[in-house]
Amino acid sequence: NEDVAKRFEAYNWHVQVVEDGNDLTAIQNAVRNAQLETQKPSLIKVRTQIAYGSPNKVNTAGAHGSPLGPDEIKLVKEGFGFDPESFFEVSAEVADFYKKAGDKGKTTNQKWDELFAAYEQEFPDLAAEYTLARKKQLPEGWKDQLPVFEPSKDKMATRVASGKVLNAIADKLPGLIGGAADLAPSTETLLKKFTSFSSEDRGGRNLHFGIREHAMGSALVGMALTDGVIPYGATFLIFSEYMRPPIRLAAIMKIRPIFIYTHDSIGLGEDGTTHQPVEQLIALRAIPNITLIRPADANETAQAWKVALEHNDGPVVLVLTRQGLPVLDQQKYGKAEGLEKGAYILSEASAEAKLILIATGSEVALILEAQQDLEAAGIPVRVVSMPSWELFEKQDAAYRESVFPKNIRKRLAVETGSPLGWHKYVTDEGDILAMHTFGESAPAEDLYKEFGFTKENVINKAKALLD
Repeated sequence: NEDVAKRFEAYNWHVQVVEDGNDLTAIQNAVRNAQLETQKPSLIKVRTQIAYGSPNKVNTAGAHGSPLGPDEIKLVKEGFGFDPESFFEVSAEVADFYKKAGDKGKTTNQKWDELFAAYEQEFPDLAAEYTLARKKQLPEGWKDQLPVFEPSKDKMATRVASGKVLNAIADKLPGLIGGAADLAPSTETLLKKFTSFSSEDRGGRNLHFGIREHAMGSALVGMALTDGVIPYGATFLIFSEYMRPPIRLAAIMKIRPIFIYTHDSIGLGEDGTTHQPVEQLIALRAIPNITLIRPADANETAQAWKVALEHNDGPVVLVLTRQGLPVLDQQKYGKAEGLEKGAYILSEASAEAKLILIATGSEVALILEAQQDLEAAGIPVRVVSMPSWELFEKQDAAYRESVFPKNIRKRLAVETGSPLGWHKYVTDEGDILAMHTFGESAPAEDLYKEFGFTKENVINKAKALLD
């Protein structure tokens, strides 16, 4: 019994109600009024009868999930003055109407081409920018703006690194626009040089979605359908649950909004069980045509943005940490560019590897620490950073074999999420250090110790595999 029209009026929308869904003039007038309203979004509520014209099924649930059936269809046709024995017949009147509409469209298109040709002569730079957007191409030189982060004693959360990347590339990418579900400061998604989008400021590039994750996701899907617009929206990973329908819709439509999810693990600590994601990583990975990336440090985060912006065939999900992580030394370890292949050898064993340690995100630094001690104990260990299963599966067999050779079957995967799915990569001789329960409310360090995400436990599990 909700009054939908009143709800949207409370949102300050332009709302109209058409009482009779068969009154074409009223519908036409309502659409025209909506087009004339340029300061507010519009909602037109139209009252209709389900199965209108069906003498036996009108206003019944039977018309909702079942076909009318051949006998009832004949009755409907008779009621509307059609030949009940005729099927797939297009009247001459209808055919003529669509032919005229096609001719009108052809003329309109020709006028547009002439207008744009003149515009191109007078404003070549703006025309070139517009053409680039229509072709879904990015301007030259934008990748030169991607920051490179140097190792230091200070740690950096990947959400912070993401914010630095966004602000570094924003000038070069005018179509990059987005915001957060009331969490811009926490998700680091504010474009600092730009204003907020509003009915008074259409040039603003920061969107304030409010605490409406589902609505935010739906808005991003709509924006992604506009050539040249690269929309992003952010919230905590746990709240991706509220966005599941638009995420799935974007995957079905093969369009590319960028979903940013921070606070990605039990590292939330005192935020407690309700906010600590456990099953969300595998739930998102299970959606077909989605690309999920969980970078291990600041430089992998920069590369994750590069992949996301160059991707054009489905949504990209960036999963980022709240807690600070070490910035890995790219002179000592594998280059972060390896992220584009989904998984890469971050640190090779000192001799022929007896074991492969695999991790994503914040757990990569942990397995690097474990590798050092295992190597010191005379156990050669390869460390693989695996930020994206989907990108890795797109690589050829030779590359996949080079990262995970079939002859090295002792493997340990470490991720602060559900273990589901990891069995494919660790083999039947490997193991998984993951979450099998929900978290608890405590400081992050205590939780990592409680659930075994410590260097000592990784080492013990690795040795157990070899024993």
